Amino acid sequence: MNPARATFAAAAQSRAADTVALTRRLMAVPSPNPPGDVRACAGEAAVILRALAPEAEVSLHATSPEVTNVVARIAGAGPGRVLAFNGHLDTYPVNEALPWTVDPLRGEVRDGRLYGRGAADMKGGIAASILAFALLAEHRAHWRGEAILTLAGDEESMGPLGTKWLLDHVPGLAQAGAVIIGDAGSPRVLRFGEKGFLWIEVEAAGRAAHGAHVHLGENAIDRLRAALDAVSRLVDLPVAAPPAVIAAIADAKPVSEPLAGAGEAEVLGRVTVNIGRVEGGTAPNLVPAIARAACDIRLPVGVTCDAAEAALHAGLDWLPGISWRVLRRFEPNHTDPDAAIVRLAHRAAEEVLGGTVAVNMRVGGSDARWFRMAGLPTVVYGPTPHNMGGADEWAEIAELEAVMRVHALAAFDFLSG
Repeated sequence: MNPARATFAAAAQSRAADTVALTRRLMAVPSPNPPGDVRACAGEAAVILRALAPEAEVSLHATSPEVTNVVARIAGAGPGRVLAFNGHLDTYPVNEALPWTVDPLRGEVRDGRLYGRGAADMKGGIAASILAFALLAEHRAHWRGEAILTLAGDEESMGPLGTKWLLDHVPGLAQAGAVIIGDAGSPRVLRFGEKGFLWIEVEAAGRAAHGAHVHLGENAIDRLRAALDAVSRLVDLPVAAPPAVIAAIADAKPVSEPLAGAGEAEVLGRVTVNIGRVEGGTAPNLVPAIARAACDIRLPVGVTCDAAEAALHAGLDWLPGISWRVLRRFEPNHTDPDAAIVRLAHRAAEEVLGGTVAVNMRVGGSDARWFRMAGLPTVVYGPTPHNMGGADEWAEIAELEAVMRVHALAAFDFLSG
């Protein structure tokens, strides 16, 4: 290890304990989505950045009355690569009706855990990236290029006013050679891609009648059942994933599945269909005239949204009384597992944790998709979420500290390599 890298690694280790204090400071400024007002939290993040990295350029960007994004940037010793950190300021609502046993905004520390809304998703990840950025600023004589930190205001709303806006408007961001995102996951699994998704609503129209005179009606729920059977058959769509992705999922299974649950590898490699909402009818003795359902279709790398929609047209368009529409649509996305940032972040993670770290896909979505759709190599590496969205959300303090060190080392290695 060269002396500059050794000095930087020691500095990252010595500052790791600051991650919890910074996370607590961010948690104390609520930013629930809905309603999505992150202005105060964005302002607090800007204050923190200006104090920790006084030589950095820090700016706030309001994209709606509620959504404000934060951008910080710092240049190294000369021309070189661009690396971006990204995170989201918004969290799930606190929801005081949940059975909280701690103050959700105080950031209680107990038994090696940090409790409160956003501890894992993702103010802990933001704190890790802010500290990594600050460390780069302090050691800027030993790397080249530019580090950019972007904090988006609307990830829980799919990101059009946050990360998408930032990519479209922040100079140099769309040309970044690598992106690191501290969204929730596990320090034992580095994520290089994620499944796409197609959310649809299916509506069935029938003809009302009395339940005793079914011959006079057309049951919309029966029609909907047939349509949902057709939607469910999408799980049989063929998958043509790149060999490197297939191999990574298989290689990650021994480490990743004990953390994410048995069956993760199989789910990552195929289409899944979740019928999440069904409604129709008013009484058991009436033939329903209308029924609706909403479905979440997740697509692995190797199946496009166009292919899934073509299968839906083939399965649904000929059915009587059936109409359907797409609610949300994002392609599956991934970074080559052999990309520089994947290799460097993986090496840094195994160095910090002192053991095996898997390299795998992610079943859920994140703002990483915006960067990957723009062609930017992107990894997601964050703490394990516990009770995410529920009462007593928490993250392990040791994991938060590890995530910060990995973000810092991976970024330094990328910019100094």
